Amino acid sequence: MQLIHTIDALREALNKFRHPAVVPTMGNLHAGHLALVRQAKPLGDVTISTIFVNRLQFAPHEDFDTYPRTLEADCQQLEAAGCDIVFAPKESVLYPQAQTFKVHPPTELADILEGHFRPGFFIGVCTVVMKLLAVTQARTALFGKKDYQQLMVIRNMVKQFALPIEVIGGETQRNAAGLALSSRNGYLTPAQREEALLLSGVLRRMVDAVRSGATDFVQLEQEGMQALRAAGWVPDYVAVRRQSDLQVPQAQDAKVVLAAARLGSTRLIDNMEI
Repeated sequence: MQLIHTIDALREALNKFRHPAVVPTMGNLHAGHLALVRQAKPLGDVTISTIFVNRLQFAPHEDFDTYPRTLEADCQQLEAAGCDIVFAPKESVLYPQAQTFKVHPPTELADILEGHFRPGFFIGVCTVVMKLLAVTQARTALFGKKDYQQLMVIRNMVKQFALPIEVIGGETQRNAAGLALSSRNGYLTPAQREEALLLSGVLRRMVDAVRSGATDFVQLEQEGMQALRAAGWVPDYVAVRRQSDLQVPQAQDAKVVLAAARLGSTRLIDNMEI
């Protein structure tokens, strides 16, 4: 496996390949990331994982400075998973000048849910992903479904810019108890890890209710918020949405339930398709 830090070196390494499959990450990897790498392996002639903590998607009060940087451990895991190239640029490499050209996704998709509570987040995500797709010459790109709205935004961006790239979503990976794997789970205490199961439990009850015929989605959302608040969480949203565009669903639509809430100082997100 090659560890590459510059764009020129990456392009030189990719000269002999025609179909790179790329898994963009911010590092601090867990089994969910590695599952994406293994999923990517048969989909291209070279498998690339990018590791870059993207300042543009962090608000000033968020955890950019303290976000764990674990490159050596990440590389060991990626090599074991069959990754061929790790592209881990410094900020000065990916953003040699201030990034004044940015990708602004449509408000109806990007300013709801996560975008409502993290203004500008998806501008930062789209800008860095567009750049990473360009420098890796990706033909297939994999993103986890745990970041469901992010996957929808990127999928639509690639489609609207007519990029010759297939965007594939990888299923959310969970631990044996059902907690969605996340780099931010590392911020949780052992006791909080047990408490964190409430989030997936709330979503699972909503899924069961919809499958049983419930159609009052507003009531389900309110009940989910109340359950989290009663347990001491600070929820941002609990929502039932249409899978295709995250708008309010009609009865016949394929649906997804999504939630974001803070447990102590740690903000967790999760979702489940119906």
